[in-house]
Amino acid sequence: MVRADTDAVPTSVRRFMARARRRRLRAALPWAVSAGVVLVVGALVWMVYGTSVLGVRSVDVVGTESLSALQVEQAAAVRMDQPLAGADLDRIRGRVEALPPVDRAIVSRSWPSTIVIEVVERSPVAAVPAGEEFTLIDAEGVAYRTVSKRPSGLPVAKLAAPSPEDINTRSALIVLSALTAELRDQLVSISVPAPAQVSLGLRKDRTVIWGDDTQSENKARVATALLERKGDTIDVSAPDVVTIR
Repeated sequence: MVRADTDAVPTSVRRFMARARRRRLRAALPWAVSAGVVLVVGALVWMVYGTSVLGVRSVDVVGTESLSALQVEQAAAVRMDQPLAGADLDRIRGRVEALPPVDRAIVSRSWPSTIVIEVVERSPVAAVPAGEEFTLIDAEGVAYRTVSKRPSGLPVAKLAAPSPEDINTRSALIVLSALTAELRDQLVSISVPAPAQVSLGLRKDRTVIWGDDTQSENKARVATALLERKGDTIDVSAPDVVTIR
């Protein structure tokens, strides 16, 4: 077979063939670029989700007060060297929030290799006597920590079974949230043997008979206005008919 010399091919034919080759190249180029992009993206995804190249190397705990960072880390149980992108943040958060002192937790990724756990601990509103110790409760009535002595400035709550479901606890919290700054400054204890038998113990052995938790804001205003009056007992259980003795 004898191959024809290119000079024997007419110029018009050569131009046509060149244009055809360029068209084929232009048509193939997008597919080649797309295939390259897919390969690069696939490699990146595999590196991020399938290897420990960007794996968890450390856990950073912030916001703790009564808890230690170690206690939070142990509860979080973050698996080291797992791909950071694949770490289940919701499960980590759930394990941390199972700690009684934790009100809520925020868990996030800090690239390239850190899980950040921000802890918001519960704030105590009262201390419930428990033998020679005290159980702290928060504004929702959750008993979350036991301490050897009552924290300074925290009132004693005399409750038989503190919990969010306990009706006496709920009454105590309603009353505590309604107190004025003046009453709160004088407050030593709150006693709730029954929902309609709330009473406050103030400094200098004074007592405020509160009754039930209804009209608590009105009762707080009336009791505050009577603090300068003489008398050891202020009865605001019926705030429209107040007695002092």
